[in-house]
Amino acid sequence: MISRQLQMTLLVLALAGLGMGFYALKLKQKAEALQAQADLRPVPAPTSGARENVVAWIAYDDDGVIHQEQVQASIPQDRAERAREVLRAVTAFYAEKDSPHPLPPGADINAVYILPDHTAVVDLNSAFADGHRSGIGVEQFTVFSLVQTLAANLPDVTRVRFVVDGKTRSTLAGHAALDTYYDVATVAQLVRELQ
Repeated sequence: MISRQLQMTLLVLALAGLGMGFYALKLKQKAEALQAQADLRPVPAPTSGARENVVAWIAYDDDGVIHQEQVQASIPQDRAERAREVLRAVTAFYAEKDSPHPLPPGADINAVYILPDHTAVVDLNSAFADGHRSGIGVEQFTVFSLVQTLAANLPDVTRVRFVVDGKTRSTLAGHAALDTYYDVATVAQLVRELQ
């Protein structure tokens, strides 16, 4: 016959085992939920263009430079859609692990509008602007990178304006002005000076 003390010890051990199993299950569920939230970027609608290499100007914060590189993007025929997909390729590059110029989770380009006067209006989503790191250097690098990339892929664009969710905003994260037009030639000269 099993003693009462041994029965109590086995009961306590069984309850402890059940408790630890329940706790482990909760930890696993929490880890899965965090992993599901890791990539908050919106899933882009499928584009009808072929994947091709496009010119992107990538900012490297640690080196203080912006370099021209090739990235892959699905490029549609429509100019405005082409511009948006090219900029999305840059933001996707910045969203990768170990990015040289990290953007906030969920940062995206809502749309790009090409006006008859050769102006491109880039509509950033609120996650892009609200979560952007503050600082004159990192904010200017973001703006310059996007302007240079647009100019490289749409050579007739002469100036660029930024809005956030379709509305004017004074700055990106407190420093780089968004309520102005960026002259492509001036930005190109500033980027050359960074080399």
